[in-house]
Amino acid sequence: MNFKNFLLTLSLIISFQAYSQTITGTFSDLANQQIKLVGFNGFITYTIDSVRANEKGNFNLKYSKNDYGMGYLMAENGKTFIIILADNETIELEGESLDFPESIVILNGKQNLLFEQYATEHPRREQTLSAWDYLAKIYEKDSLFTVHEIPKQTIENEKQRIKEEDSVFLACLPNDSYVSWYLPIRKLVSSVSVIAQYRTDEIPSTIAAFRTMDYTDYRLYKSGLLGDVIDSHFWLIENSGHSLDSAYIEMNKSIDNLIEKLLADEQKLNEITEYLFKLLEKRSLFTSSEYLALKVLNEANCTINNDLAAQMENYRVMKIGNTAPDIAFNGDIFAPNYETDNIPQSLSDIKSKYTVVIFGASWCPACPSELRQIAEIYNKWKSQNIEVVFISLDEDKDVLKNFTGIFPFISVCNYKKWESPAVKNYHVFATPSIYLLDNKREILLRPNSIKQLDSWVEWYLVEGNSY
Repeated sequence: MNFKNFLLTLSLIISFQAYSQTITGTFSDLANQQIKLVGFNGFITYTIDSVRANEKGNFNLKYSKNDYGMGYLMAENGKTFIIILADNETIELEGESLDFPESIVILNGKQNLLFEQYATEHPRREQTLSAWDYLAKIYEKDSLFTVHEIPKQTIENEKQRIKEEDSVFLACLPNDSYVSWYLPIRKLVSSVSVIAQYRTDEIPSTIAAFRTMDYTDYRLYKSGLLGDVIDSHFWLIENSGHSLDSAYIEMNKSIDNLIEKLLADEQKLNEITEYLFKLLEKRSLFTSSEYLALKVLNEANCTINNDLAAQMENYRVMKIGNTAPDIAFNGDIFAPNYETDNIPQSLSDIKSKYTVVIFGASWCPACPSELRQIAEIYNKWKSQNIEVVFISLDEDKDVLKNFTGIFPFISVCNYKKWESPAVKNYHVFATPSIYLLDNKREILLRPNSIKQLDSWVEWYLVEGNSY
């Protein structure tokens, strides 16, 4: 064999090894359409293979060892069909189109057949369990039925039988198969809303199950469930029926548990921490997002990427009780309530007992509404010795003047947007960002809305409750 033929043979061997598994499909309605095979990698998806079906709707897609996990077929109209990309498994599918999953038949692929069976049977078991739970409550609380012990015991027996049937199915799955790992995780995630609403006695064990998961597990990253697992974990704690203070304690326990598991894998630590931080911020769970930020920033055994660290630094530098940096009012200052010769030139020039500092911009979706609310209640706040300073991130002077023209409070802008020294000193990464300071610039409150801040003003200042 000459060298050229040797290289060709080697190339074919490598190609064969790289794409060793196939998915064959026949879908009559997908004739001449482009079909994609999409895989999961953490929080993102990627295209594994893409082919055009022939005139009869036949297609053949390939995937490699690096793609093992969950994936889905996607037609040109965006319709999808979930499949397991398993080792040593040739998958054969037949149907009309991805629009009608009930028409799809799995002709070959053991793990996919097991997945399909469970996906069909498990929801029916869950629906039946919910019905039995409903009846059980009637027999426990309604005086017309509570005296009848035999029906109550029958209901409990049937509930137990259904649960055992589900458990036996999962226990009998091949130990080394992906489906044996995936289905229990999928079951855990899908059960959260039902447990929170109807089976509250299972909340502690469900939270414990989330905490025992290995968040560095490669299988989780290939499952498409990573975001769902984190969302469901913290949603269940938030909706467990306890006070928000109690929920924060449980969330922080879960954060401790999660970070401890992730310290061994810096890349996953960064990815999951950033996702969770944004999730907690989005849900206005600021006590736990602050806890997460400080936990990670103070962890000596890990390195956080610069963008995430900059966001989290806001909580370390600008936490309640700290002294906020002074702000020089460089650029344009609009102060309708001040004489020209008496306009403050910095935050420290303001002599009010309290100062509200709000970072925002005309282009910020929530800022116009929040700032209009301040304008409406500004006189009430002013009577309580509160001044307001709006630090604008706008870049256009005319836009700024039109935007701030109706505001009775101080507005300041140097047209440097995120590069403004004040923005950097306060580690602002989102708008609006609001701070309530005392006359020594100590941070008293970091409200997530003007409504929350006004409630503080009403309670502590207007009504005179102790602080």
